[in-house]
Amino acid sequence: MTEILEELDSLGRATGIEFDDAQDARADQSIDAIHTPFDPERIDVVTRNTTVDLLLSRIRTGRVDLQPDFQRQAGIWKAMAKSRLIESLLLRIPLPTFYAAEGEDEAWAMVDGIQRLTTIAEFIEPKAIGRDPLRLVNLEYLGAEYDGRTFDELPGRLQTRLRETELIVHLIRRGTPEEVKFNIFARINTGGLPLSRQELRHALIPGKGREILREWAESDLFRSATGDSVRSERMVDREMILRFIAFRLTSPYDYDHDDFDRFLRESMRALNTLPASQVDQLWDEFGLAMIAARNIFGPYAFRKRDRSGGSRRMPINKALFETISVNLAEAGGPGMATLMERQRKVEKEFIGLMSDVDFQGAISQGTGDPGKVRMRFGIIREVFESVIGR
Repeated sequence: MTEILEELDSLGRATGIEFDDAQDARADQSIDAIHTPFDPERIDVVTRNTTVDLLLSRIRTGRVDLQPDFQRQAGIWKAMAKSRLIESLLLRIPLPTFYAAEGEDEAWAMVDGIQRLTTIAEFIEPKAIGRDPLRLVNLEYLGAEYDGRTFDELPGRLQTRLRETELIVHLIRRGTPEEVKFNIFARINTGGLPLSRQELRHALIPGKGREILREWAESDLFRSATGDSVRSERMVDREMILRFIAFRLTSPYDYDHDDFDRFLRESMRALNTLPASQVDQLWDEFGLAMIAARNIFGPYAFRKRDRSGGSRRMPINKALFETISVNLAEAGGPGMATLMERQRKVEKEFIGLMSDVDFQGAISQGTGDPGKVRMRFGIIREVFESVIGR
């Protein structure tokens, strides 16, 4: 018991833990279906015919948000792919259209075309995005003459051609209702793959919450508790952490939303406004919950279990993650220590829940339904309280 309490007291030093089970399980990365109907009269989308130079001017003055850590969109192209894009501009081959959302301050959040615009900026004005100059390589048609060159090494006429290249931007104006805006972008294919809901939240809700979710998702505490099996490409890890924060800011028993996605958007905006002291408190709670989950459930943390108690490891379940982690946080340090000490009893009770049809439904389908939210949180709380002896 003393060792457990010492581990809980040393939150800041509890890092670098590894699982014995090296098996990797994929997190659920499904994108929720869109149900909110459109009111055509409330949609305000305009088409802007702009130039590369004007977009670069917006980037320099912070009027275009390129989302540098929007992982699937930015920074993943190799040098050759970037060079071929620049070559297309030099050959006057039109680029696909860009999509952006206008913020309250008239800044544009670029949602579709981030990689293309980032590449253009990296070649023409790399300082504007804090990168080294892009040097052209492996050009298909212009290679013999321009391979190895930077923008400054191009002839003046080609520099002008690039800066004056016209681009088409479909801009969703700031007066468009948020639900409509998110639904429009959810229907846009970016690189052939629709944006996930968390990628949309990240792109369209600027603020310190972005960095908080990224830092927590990259923490050793989260990665250890989840067996380092939650993929980050679609920001599934950040959504899971946002769910924890959302239900710490709003009690699951007070949750009455008919749109879970809207609830998470509201929570992300609330996270942007939290004072540092409250963020620190949430981080402490989150870290303690991750340590406790690892000690109680081991490699099966936040996963459904075989009813027989077998060794098969299921994927991480988002609903279980939020339910277990929030209930652990609510139990507090002493409560978590007791649960860890009585780990076998917790595991037995949890495996027993796998035969509960209602509980299974509450963590498997329609998990944003208020009744199912209250049910699964209440059941796990009862399990923890019975083990603690409250």
